[in-house]
Amino acid sequence: MEEEAITPTGTEGEGNPSYKEGFQKKGSVLDLGKPLPHPGFTHLTLALPQEDPSLERHFKGHRDAVTSVDFSLNTKQLASGSMDSCLMVWHMKPQSRAYRFAGHKDAVTCVNFSPSGHLLASGSRDKTVRIWVPNVKGESTVFRAHTATVRSVHFCSDGQSFVTASDDKTVKVWSTHRQKFLFSLSQHINWVRCAKFSPDGRLIVSASDDKTVKLWDKTSRECVHSYCEHGGFVTYVDFHPSGTCIAAAGMDNTVKVWDVRTHRLLQHYQLHSAAVNALSFHPSGNYLVTASSDSTLKILDLMEGRLLYTLHGHQGPATTVAFSRTGEYFASGGSDEQVMVWKSNFDVVDYGEVLRKQRPPATRASSSGTLPEVDPLVPPGRGRSQESMQSQSQEPVSMPQSLTSTLEHIVGQLDVLTQTVSILEQRLTLTEDKLKQCLENQQLIMQRTTP
Repeated sequence: MEEEAITPTGTEGEGNPSYKEGFQKKGSVLDLGKPLPHPGFTHLTLALPQEDPSLERHFKGHRDAVTSVDFSLNTKQLASGSMDSCLMVWHMKPQSRAYRFAGHKDAVTCVNFSPSGHLLASGSRDKTVRIWVPNVKGESTVFRAHTATVRSVHFCSDGQSFVTASDDKTVKVWSTHRQKFLFSLSQHINWVRCAKFSPDGRLIVSASDDKTVKLWDKTSRECVHSYCEHGGFVTYVDFHPSGTCIAAAGMDNTVKVWDVRTHRLLQHYQLHSAAVNALSFHPSGNYLVTASSDSTLKILDLMEGRLLYTLHGHQGPATTVAFSRTGEYFASGGSDEQVMVWKSNFDVVDYGEVLRKQRPPATRASSSGTLPEVDPLVPPGRGRSQESMQSQSQEPVSMPQSLTSTLEHIVGQLDVLTQTVSILEQRLTLTEDKLKQCLENQQLIMQRTTP
């Protein structure tokens, strides 16, 4: 395939006042934005805002609106697709040359790196999907995936398969090896804008212009549930890193979060003044970034159910946004033909370490009644560094023996509750698996008895 190497015009964001002036920090409580109420959002890590997000670099090279962005596994490369029919691979290392891949015959609507980062998939309005090797050679294989525009492509976490969504109203699953067609999901009655695998690869979620979000079981190929709360076209959907929830963006200017186990609406955000085009979860699961046609990006604190930041940078609609695999950066693209890379500045702390620091010693307190001071989790926007938390947690403070005993008792009860919830979740999973097996057996029996 034709490939062209060019030098990106990326610049460091610190010296660009027009972007600094665009920051607006928000802290208002939202109408239905409540703290997420179940263990699925108590993820492995905590990400505390250490300082405001900052623009690191911006890339110019596309000749039309940017439609999609995605980071490679090691964050060394950033891919972007555009209405100019080209795919760009930008290098995060300063002064490195970018690759322009020309192969699609119409607009590139979506890009996605494989989990290993060795392959890059792209979908296009020319109805094809291309699988690229993201190096200077720009080699790719191409196949006709749908009978209309391909809107979305996404690799499974094991890299063995990928899912596509299209204006032909179908969702299709393919094997990565030789791009063999596996099966199709076809209950939507309008264009399908987006389809994603769950982190464990067992579920698929899709968003459509029929105003629904559908949850599918990959094994049975059946629709598990349809979410119909959006008042307009659903533009984007993604799984929470824990796999227990999904978030969807819509043309009705809203973002909604559902629990995929109970199918209950957990949060509803109406923050943007125009359509929400894309969203992305921080790997910690605590934050969500959105991109809107009102030209802004917004960062939401899911744990507290509130807006943290509104970021202004794009001149015109912000069309796409994605966090890097580590969450250190996020990238955005817009109709202004620009790709921007932002540093999130979240201080990511190991959650298990935080819990250990908040627990009292295993032995009872000495007669002096001293316990390590517990540094409370800092509210978003007032975050302190991990070193600050550690240093303060080592400063002793005198406490009465009775209060010490009471605190130890409370912490013990909390540990028991946590273990109980974990056991209940395991039992629920086992029950769901048994129920699914019973239903499958019942279907087989009915098929055999039918003349």
